[in-house]
Amino acid sequence: MQNKFKSIPSFKAPLWARNRHVQTIWPRFFQRRLPLDTTQQRLELPDGDFVDLAWSQRPDECKGIVPMFHGLEGSINSHYANDMIAQLNRDGWWVVLMHFRGCSGSINRLPRSYHSGDTEDARYFLEYLHKQNFGLPIQSAMGFSLGANMLLKLIGEEPNHGYFDSAIAISPPFKLAECSKSISEGFSRIYQSYLLASMRKTFIEKIRQIDFGKFKITNEIMNRVKTFRDFDEYITAPLHGFQNAEDYYLKSSCINYLKKITTPTLIIHSKDDPFMNTSVVPKPEHLSQHIRLELSEKGGHVGFMQGSPWRPKIWLHDRVKNFLNHQLAQV
Repeated sequence: MQNKFKSIPSFKAPLWARNRHVQTIWPRFFQRRLPLDTTQQRLELPDGDFVDLAWSQRPDECKGIVPMFHGLEGSINSHYANDMIAQLNRDGWWVVLMHFRGCSGSINRLPRSYHSGDTEDARYFLEYLHKQNFGLPIQSAMGFSLGANMLLKLIGEEPNHGYFDSAIAISPPFKLAECSKSISEGFSRIYQSYLLASMRKTFIEKIRQIDFGKFKITNEIMNRVKTFRDFDEYITAPLHGFQNAEDYYLKSSCINYLKKITTPTLIIHSKDDPFMNTSVVPKPEHLSQHIRLELSEKGGHVGFMQGSPWRPKIWLHDRVKNFLNHQLAQV
């Protein structure tokens, strides 16, 4: 697969949705969810914790398995996950979404949580899928936002992984330090406030239920948390063995792993992503020859919406199906 760095010729934002915040918010709050029937499974982890899996129904004529990873504070109920799974399932794919620790609605058992660079649980999950011998190809792993960053880091860390044949990353935060800064500015602070409220609520509930041992979180510390960087400085970093937020950002940003990727990989990103800024976009020299980065001028964060306000259509769905079917034909 040759390295391709180009604008997306087939995506064009409609006049009513050229604003990056409309692209980001409209599918979440105004678009009706597609019907989706899933089966839940709890996967026990080696350290005594767990992650919850959500399986779509297995199609009668199944093309293969697609493991999926959601974004920050996401779940099977996230609009992008629900609708993408529903679309892929109709197209003959058996999709399984791995909830990061604490994201399925159940508090996880250990103090540690999840973060943008945590590939350990995903690796165990993918190894588990291989051991099941479903008799189907594990075609392409797919990640959104935080899950996309994690996925790209994983296949960069382990170029000869053999877990799946290709990868898809949607709106990855390539440079975490830049993203934490960008989302703290202007209207984007609304997204930060919304997500931080969820993160704080989950964490406070977790403190009430489990023993954090030497890692003490006081009201004073929680009151300091006003931004993503604050959360990462006072909670994410010390809880997961990083020196500070900057150390976490440096070691977890997928930009540092892209050159090592040997898996055929599609990255879809928009220059106007309100969670980031254009400085995070990789340059051609950052990419291995196995990566195709499709970059649009408009599209928001996990948006890429076309159609009309009353009948919006997510362009990503067809693009991802085309990529999967193309990759399957190469096998």
